[in-house]
Amino acid sequence: MPSLNRVMLMGNLGADPETRYTANGSAVTNFRIAVSEKFGEGKESTEWFSIVTWNQLAEVCAQNLEKGRAVYVDGRLTTRSWDDKEGKKHYRTEVVAQRVQFLDKRDAGVPSGEDVDLDEWPFEG
Repeated sequence: MPSLNRVMLMGNLGADPETRYTANGSAVTNFRIAVSEKFGEGKESTEWFSIVTWNQLAEVCAQNLEKGRAVYVDGRLTTRSWDDKEGKKHYRTEVVAQRVQFLDKRDAGVPSGEDVDLDEWPFEG
């Protein structure tokens, strides 16, 4: 039976993105986006999603994204786990982005709707 793991989100960055590099030199940029839904009279619900980008997409996001920026993210869900210093297991579910589209204009010279679509993945899933 076929399966599908795909996530499409549109929201705003809650903070500036954070970039680091792996031991082999691959860029990894993480950011969180808020996705709000309005319902009823004046009621609103907000969900927060952690986004991970890799390689060239990570570098483009690091250079062009900032707190408050509106983005569309297309990717897949993944859950990773790790043990802390006390041996307690932790889990984190994230969206590994394959495509990020900037939705608003900024003075940084990035046009509205710039589309970054890469087929590079850090690992096979």
